[in-house]
Amino acid sequence: MVKVSVILPVYGVAQYIVKCTESLLAQTLDDMEFIYVDDHGPDNSIELVKQTIAGHPREGQFRFLKPEHNMGAGMARNFAIPQAQGEYIAFVDGDDWVEPDMFEALYNEAKNNVSPGTGQGGVDLCYCQAYMDYLDGKPTEILRNPEVEPGEFTPEKRRHFLTNYVSYFWTFIYRREQIVDNAIRYPEERSADDSYFMACNLFTAKSIARVDKPFYHYLIRPGSVVTTKNSTKYQKRLAVFGHLMDYAKSHGVYGEFKPEIDYLYLKKGCLSSVLNYINNASDPQRAVLEEIMDELDRQVPDYATNPYLRRSTAAKALVHLIRRCPRTALCVLPVYVKHSKTTF
Repeated sequence: MVKVSVILPVYGVAQYIVKCTESLLAQTLDDMEFIYVDDHGPDNSIELVKQTIAGHPREGQFRFLKPEHNMGAGMARNFAIPQAQGEYIAFVDGDDWVEPDMFEALYNEAKNNVSPGTGQGGVDLCYCQAYMDYLDGKPTEILRNPEVEPGEFTPEKRRHFLTNYVSYFWTFIYRREQIVDNAIRYPEERSADDSYFMACNLFTAKSIARVDKPFYHYLIRPGSVVTTKNSTKYQKRLAVFGHLMDYAKSHGVYGEFKPEIDYLYLKKGCLSSVLNYINNASDPQRAVLEEIMDELDRQVPDYATNPYLRRSTAAKALVHLIRRCPRTALCVLPVYVKHSKTTF
């Protein structure tokens, strides 16, 4: 039985893919499969992978899929999910790499915890922490997920995770049935698709566990998606978080967790869209800020009474500035984006 299926979209990562692949070959967990999705990249990344695994005892665990056209990372992952045979599914990006014992540690911890209601081992989600590595010589940072105790994913734990939300989706292994049974896929928009996928799992998972160690190395490099400027990217982000609101409502979780989900939309949908636009636009326009705030009004008309917003000085101040003083916001926010470490 395949314990963990690792899905990896491949596009233009020839400079990094060998190190990534070698880190997968070095995994201490035996029963795995590695699904590489060739997303029609401009280089020889896939050939380098095949050369790297040739003759290795794990070579037979590698599978290669190729859609008809370029899909983008999220849709490439969707393409591979139905092909995965593992009890758990994980995602790795081709320019990142992982510690040798990552998947053994996560799988064992997941199986060592009883899934509520079944009496059987195997929680829906199990996660670790990550390193953020830089190519420009900056010191490595630790990326930390919210901490919750293993076992049932109680309403209190879910609220804690949602209000302290980060989208480090590659630090998780997901029980395959959790993804399939809840119809969770990445959205078509090539922005914040990982946030959508992660949040949908947090909405629906019944059990969770963690290993409090950093195993995943997340590389910040020039030309990656997170460093590529696009002044219209905010539109896709808003669309994705609109889809997320629809998912929460259609799957019956919005009513119970309305304050948390509204706050998630406000931070990750609205404020992140504003900061993303300011960071990417050469000449930011007031009309775009008003467009984003109008969408907030439509999705969360009572946002001003949200208890989490009231407790967050930074978020509350930004909303007030953008809403009441948009001209001032256009002057202040570029400086804020450049110098502040506060993120939403």
